[in-house]
Amino acid sequence: MKKLKYKNITISGLPGAGSSALGKKMAKKLGWEYFSGGDFMREHAIKEGLFDKDNSLHHEATVYGDDFDREVDHGMRKTLQTKRGKVLDSWLSGFVAQGVKGVLKILVDCDSDAVRVDRIVNRDGVDIKTAKEHIFDRELKNIAKWKKMYKKEWKEWVGGGKIDFYNRRLYDLCIDTYSLSREETLKKALKFLGYAE
Repeated sequence: MKKLKYKNITISGLPGAGSSALGKKMAKKLGWEYFSGGDFMREHAIKEGLFDKDNSLHHEATVYGDDFDREVDHGMRKTLQTKRGKVLDSWLSGFVAQGVKGVLKILVDCDSDAVRVDRIVNRDGVDIKTAKEHIFDRELKNIAKWKKMYKKEWKEWVGGGKIDFYNRRLYDLCIDTYSLSREETLKKALKFLGYAE
């Protein structure tokens, strides 16, 4: 196998776009360590009594304080700077990787909101109304919180301008999963990485 072009990978994407599926598959294929920011935060929220463990959906970032959120995100950045062989999957992992060398930043998107909703319905066993509320309300609240929190870092890491964590210019590879299977998405990402069996 030829040498890979990157030492770590970040995968960002909104709910239902397929970032977790891609992250797990890439980590398994490469033999790298997978970290899910969403799962980590969920476990913390349950432990602290901030979220019902029987709820299959994820919680909003507003249930815990800014300091903890910042600690986790800055921790991911430090991991990317000092470690190798990591696949970090979180809403903001591509943002926190800005300016860090050797990191492949992937944005996973889905051009159809209806498809994203359908994926959440099937994944979490909820009805369409609940899935829609979960996706869109959560997105608005989380992104509003992070825009306020990360004004300083946005200027330092990105260089200023309008804060948009999913602006394609922040990423090395953008994949629209609307018409792609999980295997096709994986194949596309591995090809860009320079992985060949």
